[in-house]
Amino acid sequence: MSSSLPSTGRLAGVDFGTVRIGVAVSDARQTLASPLDNYTRRSKDQDAGFFRRLVQEEALVGFVVGLPVHMSGDESQKSQEARELGKWLAEVTGLPVTFYDERYSSAIADEFLALGQLTKKQRQKRRDMLAAQVILASYLESDRTSGDQESLG
Repeated sequence: MSSSLPSTGRLAGVDFGTVRIGVAVSDARQTLASPLDNYTRRSKDQDAGFFRRLVQEEALVGFVVGLPVHMSGDESQKSQEARELGKWLAEVTGLPVTFYDERYSSAIADEFLALGQLTKKQRQKRRDMLAAQVILASYLESDRTSGDQESLG
């Protein structure tokens, strides 16, 4: 399946959480991913405002939402919640959304954070946006025509 995301322009990587959403962004050539923010969810209206502003301020052309799956590749309740977030993002921003396997993103983010001289509180503050960076970087490095992702929009 080919991705519906444009091959140029800035993308946002999203690490879904019920309380916090980690966000990372790519450069316009889609070669680098950088952590951007941890957004604490509030209400549907405030969340929509955050993502609409993000699209404008960062000149985004699409979203890559991490899809949490079991080690077997089977989906879970969290997978369904991430899919619902992706569908909602496409609706409120009008941008295409792709889902990407995020099985190891938090573990990789934790490894990076363990290397730094950070307190537990500092590590927790950075974890979600680093996980989003790992998701986005993995997507950017992937063969985007493979079956590793599924697109909306």
